[in-house]
Amino acid sequence: MKCLNSMEEQPAKPLRMTASSLDGKDFSNMNLENADFSFSSLKDINFDGSNLRNAKLRFSTLDRTTFKNSDLRNADLSFSSLCDVDLTGAKVEGANFSFTSQDKSWNWQDFSLIGLIQNQGWIGTFVAITLGAIILYGINAIAYFTAEIVYTYEPIRVKLYQFLVVQNVAAGVVTILFTQAVSGWLDILIKKIAVRHLVLSVLVFFINNAISIGIYFIFGLGIVQKYQIMYPKESAQNAPWYWYMWGPIIIANAFYFLSRQGKRISRKISDQEYQLLNLEKLKTRAELDALQARINPHFLYNALNSIASLVHEDPDKAEEMTLLLSKLFRYTTGRNTEDYFDTIRNELEMVQTYLQVEKVRFGERLKFTVEVSDPDLNELHVPKFILQPIVENAIKHGVSKMADLGNIVVKIYEKDNWLHLCVHDNGPLFPDSMGAGYGIRSIQDKLKLLYGDNAKVELHNEPHKSVNISILKTAIDEHQ
Repeated sequence: MKCLNSMEEQPAKPLRMTASSLDGKDFSNMNLENADFSFSSLKDINFDGSNLRNAKLRFSTLDRTTFKNSDLRNADLSFSSLCDVDLTGAKVEGANFSFTSQDKSWNWQDFSLIGLIQNQGWIGTFVAITLGAIILYGINAIAYFTAEIVYTYEPIRVKLYQFLVVQNVAAGVVTILFTQAVSGWLDILIKKIAVRHLVLSVLVFFINNAISIGIYFIFGLGIVQKYQIMYPKESAQNAPWYWYMWGPIIIANAFYFLSRQGKRISRKISDQEYQLLNLEKLKTRAELDALQARINPHFLYNALNSIASLVHEDPDKAEEMTLLLSKLFRYTTGRNTEDYFDTIRNELEMVQTYLQVEKVRFGERLKFTVEVSDPDLNELHVPKFILQPIVENAIKHGVSKMADLGNIVVKIYEKDNWLHLCVHDNGPLFPDSMGAGYGIRSIQDKLKLLYGDNAKVELHNEPHKSVNISILKTAIDEHQ
């Protein structure tokens, strides 16, 4: 029986289906927390309503997968294909979408040379072979004519090849420059891609004809005539004049196509970076919202009990405490929740109101002072609710533990380009082994999110007990 009980108490292990083919499966409304689907094919999968928190779907194919109303918090979808994915209603806080492909389904308007070459199917192989053959053919042609110029002993043939090299280099330079110049206009004036390539081909045809004719009459007429007389039977002379126009037209269209692809890739990278920045921003904002301090419910209970006890004994104090409590909650609920900063002046006003409420409760057992070394510091912006949790801890763990007079001092000062926000109390010292409580941890986390390493929280017992928040002045100025 002991063995059976121990087996029943063991937590279920997370599902692990690494490198699996699961196309078209239905995982709707399933608990898949911490599951591992890395390197798997998950096309057309139904994850509607599923719990995928902390799941790993790295390097996976998720095309046409639906995640409607699913929980993807802290899931890892990095390096995955997400074409036509439906994330309607999904919770994605903390999810990792780094380097994912989020395009729509492929169609001819989205024709991608790089995508085809990367494709391991027969189309990608055919395109790669064709491009390789054309490039190799061109390189060998260059090598052949260069060898002819260097090693031949026939002056007229050398001059002809030199003329052809000059003519082709000039045609190539003009073709690229012209294509680059008109590509922007083509994109603006013509909507259909096929028509753009047709117009570009016609323009390049006429431009290159004009250049070839000009170079021919200026430099090549005499050379070609002499060559034809010396070698009248060479078959290459029988080729029609337009035969040599295919090269510039192909080069122009290829360059225009590749430039469009480059712009699309750059735009996709920019869009993805923007999405990632937005996700990171939303994640940070969600974490900050979770860390926004709220008045401790126990404080509210204590304050209301104090008011109830004062209603008959001291109605004026009860009224004063009610008004202070109203002011305090107006501060916490009546401000823009998306604004994570406020002036030191407003923060201190909130802290003083909080302490006045507590003073009504504790009476003569509580004394407090607020000191600002320089009035200009009042206008600096610091994270909202940065001091209230510390003052609340000073009351809870300091003054409330004392039978004698409790004293709280809030000091704001600047030293060595650091802003210091200190809360002192004369209550029991911090234990050496004490870890930071929730209030201190929330402040540390908030400072980390907003300032990184340019802010810190320190607890001191010497020379007197205090909690010290330090923020680099330049970091404050950036948020200011």
